[in-house]
Amino acid sequence: MSTTFKFGKVRTFLWPIHSSELKKFIPMVLIFFLIAFNYNVLRAVKDTLVITAPSSGAEAIPFIKVWAILPMAFLMTYIFTKLSNKYSTEKVFYYMMGIFLGFFSLFTFILYPLRDLIHPYNLADQMQGALPQGFNGFIAMIRHWTLTSFYVMAELWGTAILTVCFWGFANEVTTVHEAKRFYSLFGVGANIAGILSGEVAVLLSSKRFFSFVPYGKDAWEQSVLFMNLTVLITGILIIALFRYINKKAINVDEPTISQVKKPREKISLKKSFSYLARSKYLLFIALIVLSYNLTTHIVEVVWKNQVKSLCPNPQDFNAYMGHVMIYTGLVATPVALFLSGNFLRKFSWAFSALITPLVVLITGACFFTFFLYRDTPSALRLASFFGSTPLVLSVFFGTMQNTLSRASKYTLFDATKEIAFIPLDKSSRRKGKAAIDGVGSRLGKSSGSIITQGFIIIFATLSASAPYIAFLFLIILGVWLISVVALGKRFNSLMSHKEKITLQEVPMQTTDKLSEKELKKYFPFAEANKKDKVKK
Repeated sequence: MSTTFKFGKVRTFLWPIHSSELKKFIPMVLIFFLIAFNYNVLRAVKDTLVITAPSSGAEAIPFIKVWAILPMAFLMTYIFTKLSNKYSTEKVFYYMMGIFLGFFSLFTFILYPLRDLIHPYNLADQMQGALPQGFNGFIAMIRHWTLTSFYVMAELWGTAILTVCFWGFANEVTTVHEAKRFYSLFGVGANIAGILSGEVAVLLSSKRFFSFVPYGKDAWEQSVLFMNLTVLITGILIIALFRYINKKAINVDEPTISQVKKPREKISLKKSFSYLARSKYLLFIALIVLSYNLTTHIVEVVWKNQVKSLCPNPQDFNAYMGHVMIYTGLVATPVALFLSGNFLRKFSWAFSALITPLVVLITGACFFTFFLYRDTPSALRLASFFGSTPLVLSVFFGTMQNTLSRASKYTLFDATKEIAFIPLDKSSRRKGKAAIDGVGSRLGKSSGSIITQGFIIIFATLSASAPYIAFLFLIILGVWLISVVALGKRFNSLMSHKEKITLQEVPMQTTDKLSEKELKKYFPFAEANKKDKVKK
């Protein structure tokens, strides 16, 4: 069947896939779905294992991210690079999957059952007696080193398998024509995977102990077994589908994404700052990305600490995190499908870009208010009015903050960020994205953990650190809002005058404008409207 056949409006919206493409598209979307499913299941389990472990808590997470995940990320990058230089993309995928599935098997059947024998409890107790209370998170990371290793590998699954391996393979076997229709549906599949994985996490967080299962001393240990078996079985299905695509479904007669698209440029942090210093436009984009990553990471740790207070039992904690994934998927899916594209068409870029920081500000302010003033008469009266407690309301607003900020990130935030690069010329756009990836993403994620870690060391506990974290949160939100407004003015001015800017911000005449084609690139489900124009 020819793939040049044009679909009707309904078919274009719901299913823009030709029947001849199904043998490639179906296994690819299933692989993406299963990888995202595993990522979400692992995300819930890793938090539960570390936070609810004895003598541990949410304060261990910043230490793990700095002292364990960061070096392991460099090691994983080194391993991937070595494998890529020696083997084909197909074999690299098998090796990487083997590393992760091998570890999860080792953890499930050896490390976790024997953790009481191999954990250095005596050493940890000695460290706890010698070091200040603020180092309890660091000590917990060492005390439960098997759980720390699981947290690290679960965190790296999203980067190594999803971002690097899957997208690297997809760009090699997907033509440009196919990618325009395939990739948007992959995103819908990921949101559905989030909902389903949340349901599975809730279902498997049972308090029932099955005596006929020869594993574990209590119901939670069996839940860990069931969830890890789910990950392992899903991993085997991923490998089988990947094998099928390579043997049966690849028939590329047109240029693929990897052939057309230039490889993403990677530059050092020093060069990143140099590029940003030469362009206020790029600097504002970097501040927006940096602000999102910082606010997400500093609030999330305090919120998870509150969730532990509400749900100290690991089954309850894991089930709660499963519900959070369900809520995020339920919010993100319809927003991605129906709202984000048309929202940007009806309103200015700045108005659309302000939605995410305002959502984060309102929900975050409510969370910190109930957390910091939970014992005041006003908080008690308000909680009583709702038939609840200040702790429950604090966790509720923290959950809202986490859910809505992630849903906004996956929809409006990512889209407005990408569209902000349109006024840059091609060279500046490529280098600017690389610089912002270095400063905004990498620095933002690691610095958020370093800042939280510093507060914990100084003030001993997360609860004592919370007022200072809240103050920093408000400062970052102020910078974020100012950056959006300033960038919006520059964006509208440049697009209205059909100009592009270089890294030195010297205007250069061009005939490009923010057309329906550009918007369609970022919003494949947006309603077409040829009369749309960017507001001056």
